[in-house]
Amino acid sequence: MEQDAERSTSTTTIVESTPEGPGLDPIARVRKLLFRQMLVGIKDGRFFLGNFHCIDKQGNIILQDTVEYRSIRRSSPSPTEQRCLGMILIPSSCRTSCHVDCSIEEQLSLVQLKE
Repeated sequence: MEQDAERSTSTTTIVESTPEGPGLDPIARVRKLLFRQMLVGIKDGRFFLGNFHCIDKQGNIILQDTVEYRSIRRSSPSPTEQRCLGMILIPSSCRTSCHVDCSIEEQLSLVQLKE
């Protein structure tokens, strides 16, 4: 556990997804993400928050029960606008960030940190 804490505090780490990982193959890793809440950012500045449903070989992500968040003009009282979308597909070519709601231990089990 102390080694995991040391790795996560290193300033020169590169996150790399590896098939070996800590005993999990890529399919098992994705299965652990199923129905977790995921926040995905895209190139035009919008964010989508929804439950992870699936991913294909090309990296396209499907979220269900999704809410879209986007920045609007500063003249309005609320700086962001939201709307409910339901199930959506986010192409990998549009995606800029992807965050999963889970504990630090689970995050470390899904990625391997290298220095």
